[in-house]
Amino acid sequence: MALRTSGTGILWGVVLVVGAAGIWAGLEAMSAEPAVRRISLEEYRDKMEAAWIGQMAGVGWGGPTEFRYVGRIIPENEMPAWKPEMVNQFHQDDLYVEMTFLRSLEEHGWDVSIRQAGIDFANSQYPLWHANRAGRDNLRSGIAPPDSGHPHFNKHADDIDYQIEADFSGIIAPGMPNTVIALGNKFGRLMNYGDGVYGGQFVGGMYAEAFFENDPLKIVEAGLRCIPAESQYAECIRDVIAWWKENPNNWEATWQKIEEKYNRNPEYRRASCMKGQANIDAKINGAYIVMGLLYGKGDLDQTIIIATRCGQDSDCNPSNAGGVLFTTVGLKRLPERFTAKLDRQSVFSHTEYNFDRLSEVCVKLAREAVLRAGGRVEKDEQGGEVWVIPVEEPRPGALEQCWNPGPIAESRFTEEERQKIHFPPGER
Repeated sequence: MALRTSGTGILWGVVLVVGAAGIWAGLEAMSAEPAVRRISLEEYRDKMEAAWIGQMAGVGWGGPTEFRYVGRIIPENEMPAWKPEMVNQFHQDDLYVEMTFLRSLEEHGWDVSIRQAGIDFANSQYPLWHANRAGRDNLRSGIAPPDSGHPHFNKHADDIDYQIEADFSGIIAPGMPNTVIALGNKFGRLMNYGDGVYGGQFVGGMYAEAFFENDPLKIVEAGLRCIPAESQYAECIRDVIAWWKENPNNWEATWQKIEEKYNRNPEYRRASCMKGQANIDAKINGAYIVMGLLYGKGDLDQTIIIATRCGQDSDCNPSNAGGVLFTTVGLKRLPERFTAKLDRQSVFSHTEYNFDRLSEVCVKLAREAVLRAGGRVEKDEQGGEVWVIPVEEPRPGALEQCWNPGPIAESRFTEEERQKIHFPPGER
């Protein structure tokens, strides 16, 4: 008797085969480990210490030019020459302010409240300017965060301040952009709002990526994914990328386009606290960080030089750019001119940290961040520590802009909280 197979039978056979294959593929996918990145403790420390050296080198090299060149490029022959001792910057607000935030995390843990962070910042004794000063004045007067950074109370909320001190957030969150975003929402709102916060989250996002990526463009794009795409800050960074692609060998041409749109066009200075050519907005200074990274083409000196020669806040911008790029290189591979005179024992002004103590605190906090993000600590064949970090998609917050802010939170310190705030007589 001949076996006969109907068309329906063939179809069901195909369905069964395909269905089984699909189930098997699904089981394989379920059993496969989610995407992770791995970094050894040794490599983390190497890159983390280079990140701090890059900040120190950038602010030291650019320091003599700060706000001396507004609305114009620094002539090449007026760019200071690098000297190895310039790396020792222990009295710079680019460094000691963010160490206040590290100290809050060290003392109170990762779950430190924004109110406690505000109390710690209010108790700082160093000189401050612009958004930092206004935010601290608010905190000392009893206005608790996030209102201390809200434009209703802080006319500097779009300024550069959190951007220049957000390096720490990426340094202690390697490969963890959502940790960076969360830190910005906690510490950035002490003094900033909208683009002022986004600038810090952008910078922190670049640092987080720089532990695993060497391509400056990919690092910039990673930072961009940490902020709302519809913000003016994101628009500015996208413009710089596009203009760099149009003129990859002519940074002065791109600088001119930035000047015309983000310095001279009032639509992009609606929350500016400065008039005329001087501009301390986060956006334009963030553009100059990116200028250094893209046009520097991975060269340590040129990255700092270009970010400096763009002008405006020309010590802060090369500090951010230098820190990000130095992270990709690591301490062991840095040229001796950046490390030969490094003082690891002097204490940073108004902090508990010398360089070695700073390094240990960053290791402690970063290890904790890995575990909090769902990662784990393994051992390699030599018994060395390896951090396994889940790959995550950044989740930026909802859009806020200083010229059209949302409602205030009506946040005020309680009398008990105010008793914890101490500052010199005569200061607010």
